[in-house]
Amino acid sequence: MKTYPVYLNGNWIVSETSAPVVNPASAEVFANMSTVTAARVAQAIQDAHAAFLDWRQVPGKARGEFLHKVANELNRRREEIARLISLESGKPLSQSLGEIAMSVDHLRWFAEEARRIYGRVIPPHIASRRHWTVRQPVGVVAAMTPWNFPLMLAVRKVAAAIAAGCTVVHKPSLRTPFSAVAFGECLAESQPIKGLFQIVAGEAEMIAGEFLAHPLCRRLSFTGSTATGRKLAERAASHLKPLLLELSGNAPALVFDDCDLSVAVNAVLLSKFRNSGQSCIAVNRIYVQRTIYPGFVQMLTEKVKGLKLASGLEPDAQVGPLIDPPALERALEHIADAVNGGGKLLCGGKRARMPGYFLEPTVISEVPRTSLCMFEETFAPLAAITPFDTEREGVELANDSVYGLAAYVFTQNLSRAMRLADSLSAGIVGINDGVPTNSQSPFGGIKQSGWGRELGAEGIEAFLETKLVSLGLE
Repeated sequence: MKTYPVYLNGNWIVSETSAPVVNPASAEVFANMSTVTAARVAQAIQDAHAAFLDWRQVPGKARGEFLHKVANELNRRREEIARLISLESGKPLSQSLGEIAMSVDHLRWFAEEARRIYGRVIPPHIASRRHWTVRQPVGVVAAMTPWNFPLMLAVRKVAAAIAAGCTVVHKPSLRTPFSAVAFGECLAESQPIKGLFQIVAGEAEMIAGEFLAHPLCRRLSFTGSTATGRKLAERAASHLKPLLLELSGNAPALVFDDCDLSVAVNAVLLSKFRNSGQSCIAVNRIYVQRTIYPGFVQMLTEKVKGLKLASGLEPDAQVGPLIDPPALERALEHIADAVNGGGKLLCGGKRARMPGYFLEPTVISEVPRTSLCMFEETFAPLAAITPFDTEREGVELANDSVYGLAAYVFTQNLSRAMRLADSLSAGIVGINDGVPTNSQSPFGGIKQSGWGRELGAEGIEAFLETKLVSLGLE
């Protein structure tokens, strides 16, 4: 069985210790990932700092040209890497190819942003002074990424940091580390400086501890659960370590009776069941205005019944497995809680009779507003629906959450759309749009869904410092 290497200071190393990686579609180990010690993480940070001293001097144009080369290589290997993503995460191959396409676009976006890092000239307060600012890279960046979009969520951090002039030590999830290795190979193909990008893998708490404690690691960018983000923030406080956090969501969808019903159903279907519901911006709570409630529920249920549940490598697969047994158990707990509270199970609701960690795509209507799935993030193919009456009530329901990553509105009334865009407490609002993300727009949440923004013009900001220069004239 193959053991994949870590990437340290320009060298691919198969370590003495490794961790098994399971294909969630079969529940079988299919390869191993090398793991590292705390000492190796510390050395990786030292090597990254040494590389930073050279990389920061490379002009933005040249940094962008390097990222374009990485994008070209990733695109050239897209079929091979997409298969690897589907093996380790279980997602349908078509969605893995989509993840690669978006990753290539992220690389190209930040390749061009590298040219657009501007300072400014500040009017002096006295005639004998001149003031200006410059934007400079922060230094070594640690990136910790999750398993649900293992390539794309790594690329959006790594590309932004490298474009800014930083160097990166990346820790992928041990559930899905191999796409990170493949991405590292694309970088290594034309990497101009050893130590510019490195991969460490192993026990998350140990690696995070090294990232937070090491004085040469200047930023930590993390995507994952709010619970883990809170722990990182607590530990970072003692070191005054700045964090970029993209955390949990619990996205509401408000479906109004003046919407295009077909558009609303298809958008909710895409948002909820893409990647088996394992997305932080997936629709989690579906509120439908009472006058169209029966029609919406019927149309969505029929479409969900028609989804093909299968291994991601099977032709025409639409919904794959959940990532591991705890994820499946949590989903079944949410289903049982909703049904026991009075919700009506319309389809699915059970573990599928097939190898792996498959949950039948599920629709529950009349879900009580106190159900777990209405307050906790449900990373699963579970559509929980409940009616509402007025716009004001809908907004109150949507905002009744500690999370604020994404929210969705379906209406053809422009005035209502504008009101909802203002009043919903979320970092991202999709109006008649089930996937409101792209490379050129900022991504991030409010409340307990995170700190800072990735992507867009804002995406490079976390990896830059502002320096004031004040010149006294004779």
